[in-house]
Amino acid sequence: MSRKHPIISITGSSGAGTTSVKRTFEQIFRRENVNAAYIEGDAFHRYNRVDMRTRMAEEAALGNKHFSHFSPDTNLFEELETTFRDYAATGTGKTRYYVHDDKEAAIHGVAPGNFTDWQTLPEGSDLLFYEGLHGAVMTEKVNVAQHADLKIGVVPVINLEWIQKLHRDRSDRGYSTEAVTDTILRRMPDYVHYIVPQFGETDINFQRVPTVDTSNPFIARWIPTPDESMVVIRFKSPRGIDFAYLLSMIQGSFMSRANSIVIHGSKLDLAMQLILTPLIMQLIERKRGAK
Repeated sequence: MSRKHPIISITGSSGAGTTSVKRTFEQIFRRENVNAAYIEGDAFHRYNRVDMRTRMAEEAALGNKHFSHFSPDTNLFEELETTFRDYAATGTGKTRYYVHDDKEAAIHGVAPGNFTDWQTLPEGSDLLFYEGLHGAVMTEKVNVAQHADLKIGVVPVINLEWIQKLHRDRSDRGYSTEAVTDTILRRMPDYVHYIVPQFGETDINFQRVPTVDTSNPFIARWIPTPDESMVVIRFKSPRGIDFAYLLSMIQGSFMSRANSIVIHGSKLDLAMQLILTPLIMQLIERKRGAK
């Protein structure tokens, strides 16, 4: 953690919806004139697209059916922690971009499925914003979580997460249902060991719970809409959270535990604005006071 150079990390699995949460943060940053430096979790994968497929085939031939993007073997956790640590100390650090598609390739001048060169984050930013798989990861060798000042978990119930991943990978990436299902099964051990534990480290978790039947996510024709969902918002520490204010501002909300508030899915953006804006501004005020 750093008073002078705060870090916000958004953590969620593939298909969890972290990109939508990132857009809400971007809105707050624009409105409050916060200059954020951005890094993406994909930048810290160890292998490009072709090399990863090769490594998966090699591991499968050796009997390893669970080689995945979630594990320390396929990610640069040490480099990610170094970037967090360096930014906290100096306000800058190293990152790169993973190019997903032709649109991003036109921007970065690198073929899809590859990384750009490492580059230094611009100086003078107000805070560092991370969005990806491992913003609060902890292993025997690294502790990324300790460096972030505000950690947000995006963790829909598992069937909904799978539905969202299935629809995204089929529509945006052209994968078959069978291919996405194989990916889910292959990643499951690493999901349990490296993704799930992070949500015990996060300061706030947003968990969307559908109110329609998602018993078989592999045949679901539509992603449940916000109107067909509730969202459980869990605070690691409820101290300083004005629940009475939130309950008065968010119609239909209620508290399910002393550290949890439940809202209608259509109110998620409003809730995030109300909850996150003061927390972000606290980091900025603390930064200004430390100068």
